[in-house]
Amino acid sequence: MTPGARLSAAIEILDAALAGAPAERELTRWARASRYAGSKDRAAVRDLVYDGLRRRRSFGFLGGGDTGRAILLAREAAEGAPLDALFTGEGFDPAPPTPAERTALAGDLAAQPAPVRLDFPDFLEPELRASLGADFAPVLAAMQRRAPVDLRVNTLKTNRDAATVVLARDGVQVAPHPLVRDGLRVLENPRLVAASRAYTQGMVELQDASSQLVVETAGVRPGMTVLDYCAGGGGKTLALAAALRRQGQLMAWDANPRRMADLPERARRAGAEVRILSDAECAALGPVCDLVLADAPCSGSGAWRRKPEGKWRLTPQDLDRLTLLQDSILDAAAARVTPGGTLVYATCSLLSRENEARAAAFVARHPAWRPLATRRLSPLDDGDGFFIARFRAPTHATSG
Repeated sequence: MTPGARLSAAIEILDAALAGAPAERELTRWARASRYAGSKDRAAVRDLVYDGLRRRRSFGFLGGGDTGRAILLAREAAEGAPLDALFTGEGFDPAPPTPAERTALAGDLAAQPAPVRLDFPDFLEPELRASLGADFAPVLAAMQRRAPVDLRVNTLKTNRDAATVVLARDGVQVAPHPLVRDGLRVLENPRLVAASRAYTQGMVELQDASSQLVVETAGVRPGMTVLDYCAGGGGKTLALAAALRRQGQLMAWDANPRRMADLPERARRAGAEVRILSDAECAALGPVCDLVLADAPCSGSGAWRRKPEGKWRLTPQDLDRLTLLQDSILDAAAARVTPGGTLVYATCSLLSRENEARAAAFVARHPAWRPLATRRLSPLDDGDGFFIARFRAPTHATSG
């Protein structure tokens, strides 16, 4: 495909996403219908779509509208690309820029309100400013860029130095990540990771450094009974398994079992032992766990670099619903913690409303529980936005 043809494909997909269709579904649909598109074409189109979603408002302002064409026209201009060579109207290229579009490209983005400059919904401005303080603009500017690719070394099978060598043999260059003990930052050829021997043999897992830090700071020790209460795809479950070193018991549950569909195969590849609980088994589970991790559903604002659609779909009503859900999850997770055990609450959110406020509300409802520590992370810490809170259960049974 020519660069212009890639742009045309991305414009069509982006328009569908702006209309409400999941971007990933539209990318898959396009790839299946476009057998002529090679792997580099598919990767390039994906990058265009997600770059456009990250900067929907700022590029839309500069391109003259909230359309795939306007957004990607502005994106190419921002990259210094030769617009007249890409937007020719010939073959599969998009039509040439109109006079109105050229005028829009000269607009003063710096004079626009923060939600336009920094690409987020208007209603979130007060919450983001209050939550981020002096980091408001730097964090949101970081969210406009692609996220780096991080790996977690699976210590059940190898160590960081050995994984680095194996990855290099397959063309993937990495460096130790400063934030986490077993983390690697991919420096070159991130798209080769999934086909590398290190990945297919379970030596490494794709996992953001901040997500790794949740498990690293949870206090897992070999011999514990551990429950991953909101397991999702199982990334943190596998990190918990590595920390247990095959000593103890690890259980995983999620309100939507389909999210865990790949976990058995991922666990097999990693050499991890995980007991996946049914709803009935989880409901019957009493206070027997030394540690329960509740990585609760949230706004996803800390992961906007990776999942930019989420910020445009979020509503005030969603936040109200999510905070109620987070409270109920904390209460339910706490009921599975043995006396003197640990509860870890985590979100990939930047918002204090989902983070510190929920931790404080939990302690207010359960005054016998002791808050241990909290930590907030953002892209300025070299990972996704995350919040981590740890609580110690009372050493004797209580009613609250």
